[in-house]
Amino acid sequence: MKKLIFTALFGSLISCGDEVQPKPDAYLALEYPGAVYSDFSNENCPYSFEMNEIATVKPSRAGNNCWINIEYSDLKGTIFITYQPVKKNLDSLLTDAQKLPLQHTIKADAIKESVYTNDFNRTYGIFYEVMGDAASQAQFYLTDSTDHFLTGSVYFEAQPNFDSILPAAAYLKEDIRHLMETVEWKERDGN
Repeated sequence: MKKLIFTALFGSLISCGDEVQPKPDAYLALEYPGAVYSDFSNENCPYSFEMNEIATVKPSRAGNNCWINIEYSDLKGTIFITYQPVKKNLDSLLTDAQKLPLQHTIKADAIKESVYTNDFNRTYGIFYEVMGDAASQAQFYLTDSTDHFLTGSVYFEAQPNFDSILPAAAYLKEDIRHLMETVEWKERDGN
């Protein structure tokens, strides 16, 4: 019996040659398709832009024909687009658009804003990148300062948890930047 215990004890000591190493943290590896953009235009709305082909456009439930939702079903996210004509109300439109990202400061770790200017397309605005567990991870507005005002916000169909939605939020932020860069205004006479 002593030989059996001695053999078992000796065998267990010899078999423990390697030190135990903790496993590295695992991260969810989400891969999304490369973005392919195509033109979006609604004949009743005075704007057009390029959008990712994996998304679908649906009318907003608000009832305004030029308010749309760009839905990404695989990412469970939506870019909500609103349009308003400028009618001697540019100051109030700008104030409202600049207040919207501030509503997320309670949950946001930081809000980074980037000024956007495109003289060729007459589009000027700000892109807001919201970091942290806020409800919206990105927002923007664009205007030509005289006739048109366009805003957009990203929301996900999930409890705000920045770490969980980070890959999808990063993907949609790039789509928003592309959308902003490709916005073109239609003139009042329909051109």
